[in-house]
Amino acid sequence: MTLLIRIQREDFELSDEIAALSHGRADIGAVVSFIGLCRDESGALAALELEHYPGMAEAEIGRVAAEAAARWPLMGLVAIHRYGLIRPGEQIVLVLAASAHRRAAFEAADFMMDYLKTRAPFWKREHRADGTLGGWIEAKTDDDDAARRWEEAP
Repeated sequence: MTLLIRIQREDFELSDEIAALSHGRADIGAVVSFIGLCRDESGALAALELEHYPGMAEAEIGRVAAEAAARWPLMGLVAIHRYGLIRPGEQIVLVLAASAHRRAAFEAADFMMDYLKTRAPFWKREHRADGTLGGWIEAKTDDDDAARRWEEAP
């Protein structure tokens, strides 16, 4: 199985990442992608600042990816998360899950995103359109609830 985890400042290109994942692989029947974008929060947000601990973030995402690979028959899994100052409309995160069949790819991608939102060590702070700096954003209970459902799933 191909496993790729990157934490990077620069943007990514979906088609390039899918091509790299599936190149030369006639056994892959489905690639599911999820891209998370920075919202403008009804015009109130100028940018979102994302910080992480290098090494620690990759290791935690790697643990979650290994768990996904153990749960579903995957042929590839890609997780790319950006850090730095990200403006509304820009890409923040990419998850690609490849499998012979769509259901496994969909479920693995969903699982990865739920856990990236709750377990990956990233910190977010708002830079508001009025020039003020917000505090560090707390995790949402909705994200925790979404991740908990995987504890019950086989």
